[in-house]
Amino acid sequence: SSGINAEYGGGVAGAGAVLVTHPLDLIKVHLQTQTTKHSLVKVIKRNFLKNGIWSFYSGLSASLTRQLTYSTARFGVYDILQNRHKDRGETITFRRRLLYAGIGGVCGAFVGNFADVVNVRMQADVRIAPELRYNYKHVLDGTVSICRTEGVRVLFRGVEANCGRAALMNIGQVAFYDQIKETLLMHDVVKDDMLGHFVCSSAAGTGATIITQPVDVIKTRLMQSSKYGHIGQCILATAKEGPPSLLQGVCTSVV
Repeated sequence: SSGINAEYGGGVAGAGAVLVTHPLDLIKVHLQTQTTKHSLVKVIKRNFLKNGIWSFYSGLSASLTRQLTYSTARFGVYDILQNRHKDRGETITFRRRLLYAGIGGVCGAFVGNFADVVNVRMQADVRIAPELRYNYKHVLDGTVSICRTEGVRVLFRGVEANCGRAALMNIGQVAFYDQIKETLLMHDVVKDDMLGHFVCSSAAGTGATIITQPVDVIKTRLMQSSKYGHIGQCILATAKEGPPSLLQGVCTSVV
């Protein structure tokens, strides 16, 4: 039952966080998909002046759906796997935590990929010319539209990069969090209270974000555009822009 509670708790918590972080995610997508390089401040200013304050919440329905599927699965799977050892009174090794976190991340990314594709497209629509926009009304409209005009397979576009990113992110956010917390508590650096949780989650989240940012850039570009035939082509095209292109949007991701 602990695994089931983790599923619901992780999904609901993720959806709640999106209500605050969605504008940052939208800015990140704009930075990652822009053809002409602009600074973070210029991207924010341009979007605000051109589309208004509410445009920063474009794609919110897809973002919420993504969290309710992706986070529900990744936390639930991780918790179910590690509880198998806890129930037997076994100590969970760090290596096993990494494995279970990776499995949970892959499961979550696969389940939530359709919502991620719609989310990226709805967010990117704000910055491109009207005639090039997908104009999805909400996540259901986007999902149905993709199935009708492009085929069901497009809902899984970028799934390889998404699963890789999710595995690394889950390892950082979940496994590293557990390990950092356990180590700091053991050495009395923090207490098992709100401040302790904040310190551990901030450290784990920052590390995970930096590690996964290059994969996140590739994932976003694959989902937003159909010009890439496969993931290798996208990686090569992005690499030609220089190393900084692989870290586009890292500041907003860390925040």
